[in-house]
Order: sequence, then C-alpha cells, then structure tokens
Amino acid sequence: MRVLILASGGKDSSYATWWAKLRGWDVAGMVTIRITGDDSMMFQVPTTALAGLQAASANIPWLPVPIEGDEDTEMELLESALQAIVHGSQKIRSTTWSNNELQDANWPHGWIWPDNLQRLRCDQKIDAIVVGALRSDYQKMRIEQMCARLGVISFTPLWHHDGYTHMHELVLHGHKVIITSVTTEGMDESWLGKVLTTEDIEILQHLSGKFRFNIDGEGGEFETAVLDAPWMNSKIDIQHTTHWTGRRGWLDIWAAELA
Repeated sequence: MRVLILASGGKDSSYATWWAKLRGWDVAGMVTIRITGDDSMMFQVPTTALAGLQAASANIPWLPVPIEGDEDTEMELLESALQAIVHGSQKIRSTTWSNNELQDANWPHGWIWPDNLQRLRCDQKIDAIVVGALRSDYQKMRIEQMCARLGVISFTPLWHHDGYTHMHELVLHGHKVIITSVTTEGMDESWLGKVLTTEDIEILQHLSGKFRFNIDGEGGEFETAVLDAPWMNSKIDIQHTTHWTGRRGWLDIWAAELA
C-alpha cells in the first residue's frame, strides 16, 4: 500500500503517520496545507511548517500546499494539487526543496531547513490518503469525497477514538507533544509550551470534565505540535516566545531545526 499523509505537524497526523508505518505501508509523502488566510474550517493553521522538519527527519518527501482557507475553494485547490501526485505523472522536477524556495513561501524565517528535505514527486501511483481526523463529520466527509474523485482510499485510523485513550497512547509511545495554543477555560498560560507527560494527561482529564472541554482538543480548545515520534529519526529543537492575552495564548516559534 503506497500512501500519502495529510500532515499538519500536530499530534493527530503524527499518530496517523505512525499507524501507517506500523502496517508496513510505503509512506510516499507528507502533504501539508499551509493556510495563507486568517482561518480554515478544515485545517490546522499554526505551526504547520513543523511538518516539513518532521518529514526531513523521517526521510519522507514533503509537499506544502498554500491555500487561503476559503470554505468554498480549499478542497478544490487541495484536490488540484494532489491530482498529478496521486496518478503518478512523470513531470520532472528537482528532488529536494531549497532554502530559498521555503523562505520565498513565507515559512518562518530563522528556521534551519535541512538540505535533505525531499520534494514529493509524481513517479508512482498512490493507493490511499491517511488523515488524522477524530470526530469532525464535516472534515471526514469532504476528504472522503475528494478521495473518491481521485480514485484512492481514505483512511481515518483515529475516527471516534476515545480522547483520553488517544492522548495517553501518544505520550506512552513516545510522541513528544507540545501545546502551541490554548483557547479554553480551564487551561491557563502554564500549558503553553508544555511537553505533555502521562501526569499531564491525568490533569487534562480532570480539567476537561470540570470545564467541559475535549481532552483531545477536538473542539479547538488547544493546538499541538510534535517534536519527536517513534517514526522520526531525529527530534526537532525549537525556540519560541509565549503570548498570553488573559484568556487565550499561543507560541510564536521563531526558530526550529533538527537536533
């Protein structure tokens, strides 16, 4: 099975990549949607550039797809970008991404991009796309419809997984999950930049029950990034500044590189 991963740099796509690897599948590439507008109903917005470093760490080719985030056009643009990849077009292109290309694409400046970051090329047919969707019927339906038009299988290995179990398994199996934004009552500034431990998951379980939010952040209560995982060959080191407004906060990751 030759598959692509829709990779946001966060915990759920990290799990999806690991899941595909455990099955012995050929992970032919990671595809990252870079939202150039203010928001998206479908895709994660912050820290998605980390997916490129994750891909480089695992020697997996990478394809960033810039999309404004408009609900009416974002799936059409993603499908267009995947069309040639999925069907194995023989279009010739360079094998790696250059630093100039990545800087011109407005990814964070101050990041150190490795020279071996491979470009996802179109040389063999793709069989399936693996997505880390949890419970969003809207997201799952739109991706399945796109996959049907492309003639590939859609896999959502996390679909309706128990939130506590999912978070616990991520930490237990070595996914280094860091909280990059917080937008819910019950989670304060101290969570920003925290690398989750099993003890933190127990605290989150208590807080999610008390303040009635999703322990896995599925409702947008928080966002994550993954700095190391069992499918990665080296970890990611970051430097960041914390911003807190009194009710919500986020990390500005201004430097990142493979360790």
